[in-house]
Amino acid sequence: MDLVRIWALVLAFVVVGQLDVGASNVVFKVQNKFAGRERSLSALKAHDSRRHGRLLSAVDLQLGGSGHPAEAGLYFAKIGIGTPPSDYYVQVDTGSDILWVNCAGCNNCPKKSDLGVKLTLYDPKGSSTGDSVTCDQDFCTSMYDGRLPGCKPDLLCQYNVVYGDGSQTTGYFVKDYVHFDRVTGNFGTAPANGTVIFGCGAKQSGQLGTSSEALDGILGFGQANSSMLSQLASAGKLKKMFAHCLDSVQGGGIFAIGEVVSPKVNTTPIVPHQAHYNVVMKALEVGGDILELPTDIFDSGDGKGTIIDSGTTLAYLPEVVYEALMTQIMAHQSGLKLHTVDEQFSCFQYNGNVDEGFPVVVFHFEGSLTLTVYPHDYLFQVREDAWCIGWQNSGAQSKDGRDMTLLGDLVLSNRLVIYDLENQTIGWKEYNCSSSIKVRDETTGAVYSVGAHDSSSASSLISGNLLTVLLLLTVWLQSFT
Repeated sequence: MDLVRIWALVLAFVVVGQLDVGASNVVFKVQNKFAGRERSLSALKAHDSRRHGRLLSAVDLQLGGSGHPAEAGLYFAKIGIGTPPSDYYVQVDTGSDILWVNCAGCNNCPKKSDLGVKLTLYDPKGSSTGDSVTCDQDFCTSMYDGRLPGCKPDLLCQYNVVYGDGSQTTGYFVKDYVHFDRVTGNFGTAPANGTVIFGCGAKQSGQLGTSSEALDGILGFGQANSSMLSQLASAGKLKKMFAHCLDSVQGGGIFAIGEVVSPKVNTTPIVPHQAHYNVVMKALEVGGDILELPTDIFDSGDGKGTIIDSGTTLAYLPEVVYEALMTQIMAHQSGLKLHTVDEQFSCFQYNGNVDEGFPVVVFHFEGSLTLTVYPHDYLFQVREDAWCIGWQNSGAQSKDGRDMTLLGDLVLSNRLVIYDLENQTIGWKEYNCSSSIKVRDETTGAVYSVGAHDSSSASSLISGNLLTVLLLLTVWLQSFT
């Protein structure tokens, strides 16, 4: 697997849903926030570290105990909001639950972005369909599990999110049209919209106020009632289902809302009452051998279980699991000498075919669902004879020492992953993510093909990323010459 295949996992996506009155399909495009930008090994870990601030820290959200938006996502979408509509670039995150955008008059909101997108502040007064959400309305009382003390009919419904690194976003909820493209047939679209309650950002702090990776907001695809997905499903405009297929070979993929009828996938139950998409792992197999691990290491209680998160780049395992896994993998190549690169990655020199020289790793989940990870998935090539290992020790890297199991794009790419919230299951299968899937129109019963977005920008990542890694590895590689 070359460098682009590991770093251009989510270059572009097609999102399909059912948003107009007839529950028709809609589509919007999502692109990688790093497209065309130089990234190093440390940038990958920094991205995941910020996301894990969400996963490992308390949330001061006061919105019914739901998950909270991550500071950064690997990909973002352009959506329209308001009447007349304006375009907004929002991070797409399967681990958060609300849509929010920065608003007019915002304190410390970024004015520009290094991502090459134009930032826009939403103005509720500038939209003829925009309206405020007050604290006495059903949406607000449901978020706070009841009417707030001191609530008066004219007081706005507030939101507040504090992130793991101390960054914070505060604001209030508004209601307006969100615009997408409706799927009208095989690979054909037409405009559509749906009414959504979302956050209007009034103040940002920390990383959210910087311009390096600034966007207009975050679009959460979580399962809480506050998410756009849940709101539109409650209005009968779509089924509460979505899927993604990340193509690490061509650099494109698919991200679809609605019922995927083909291909079919095997599933495992979602752990109930969790803020994220957690599933129960039963065992871990390396090279045909089941690892001997503590029986409770993958317990689903107390917020544990395995988190499925397409916005995380790598794969994180509890320390005892990580150590056992690495020992078993390296037993197949006992003569290799590991070197630590960028203070985070275990790397080595190897000239052979990694799929022939290293073992296959298989995760076993409840319901007999398995996830097979090949050596070319968990090893990424940084030079013709230089490789690094993508598995990470979560216990050694978390701020509070907590172990967790989190599977990101390292193992989810080149697989169609379907989130069926109607039946509370997640499933996947190996799939050619540069091809297409079929979705059902609930009104007519028609089945339409939706293809992967053409990722023509993939080549722009090659020179910058490869140069960065080669510079980072220069000292290590000199030890072999």
